[in-house]
Amino acid sequence: MPVFAYKAIKSGGEPVEGEIEAADQAGAIRLLQAEGHIPVRVEAARSGGELRFGLRRRGGRRIPPKQVMLVTRELASLLEAGLTLDRSLQILLDLSEEDHVSKLLHGVQDKVRAGASFSAALEAQGSVFSPLYINMVRAGEASGTLQAVMASLADYLERSAELRDSVKSALVYPIILLLVAGLSVTLLLTLVVPQFAQMFADMGQALPLPTRIVIGAGDLVRGYWWLLALAVAGAVWWIRARLARPEVRVAWDRRLLAMPLFGDLVAKVETARLSRTLATLLENGVTLLGALNLVKDVISNRIIAEGVATAAGKLRHGQGLAGPLMEQQVLPRLALQMIKVGEESGKLDSMLSKVADMYDQEVRSTVQRLLALLEPLLIVGLGVIVAGIIMSILVAIISVNQLAF
Repeated sequence: MPVFAYKAIKSGGEPVEGEIEAADQAGAIRLLQAEGHIPVRVEAARSGGELRFGLRRRGGRRIPPKQVMLVTRELASLLEAGLTLDRSLQILLDLSEEDHVSKLLHGVQDKVRAGASFSAALEAQGSVFSPLYINMVRAGEASGTLQAVMASLADYLERSAELRDSVKSALVYPIILLLVAGLSVTLLLTLVVPQFAQMFADMGQALPLPTRIVIGAGDLVRGYWWLLALAVAGAVWWIRARLARPEVRVAWDRRLLAMPLFGDLVAKVETARLSRTLATLLENGVTLLGALNLVKDVISNRIIAEGVATAAGKLRHGQGLAGPLMEQQVLPRLALQMIKVGEESGKLDSMLSKVADMYDQEVRSTVQRLLALLEPLLIVGLGVIVAGIIMSILVAIISVNQLAF
């Protein structure tokens, strides 16, 4: 039977950790609850049944999104169990094994104990917590449903991380192929081609143009690799500097949306993100206008963000949401129709959740289709480059032999 490592809170408020055998994670949680414990974290034990709950140490002070997600989930579990905010923060401090996370929690707890609201305490921590996060907490405080808001926030962060991780995982194989292709070509140009180049030089015969190009490329890579590396770094810096300019970024985002295949993927990713964020905000008491003003900062594509901002402006003047979004034509038509139905039926938040779920799946399917097309193209491309290098050497050998006879 699988072993699960857990951290929980006893009925008296004391933290406890250990291991438990259960059929699955849900079964482990039920067993802990049956013992009168409040589960904070339950995960499958790693090799030998050992699981380190301590977060990986980092040199910088920046708190990664994954750590924010873990803290949010643990805080939601403690609040839902009926513990006070101050007691919950203290328990998280006792359980934390990461220095900068402890400092963050200390800062929040000190502000709360000094009389500040929880949202104000989070806002005082700088850029660790996004405006969306802070405003959701503020809405939860105003409505007296902070524990439910924290649970919704944890769900939102976990779903966003799941989508992001699934896309990253799908890109691992193509990246490996690119690295193998680059390494193979580099080894051919720097180790194999120079040996033939020396042999051809000793023969003193004129070489075909393809062979001279390949030999020249090998000499360039071997003698000026550092210059090539600087050129690549400079190109990356220049592109990033250009994209930092608003007018250039808008033009680039417009071209990106117009691209075949990739434009459709970008639109689906942004639709899923917008719908998920907007649904979470509405479900937790944020007004539609306030939610739109927050959600436009979550969207990375400037064209779609401007469309949402325009829709928010029209909503402020008495118009609905679906109509202005349809006028902007920045979201897929099916998503717009579902939003319209949700608005007309008075169930906009639940319909937005369905849109988010649907486009999350669409993104995964689209990524898989693109990778199914990209992987053979990479393999064929690598084969063509390697075959071209080999053929250029063979052509030179054949031409030298013909001249010898």
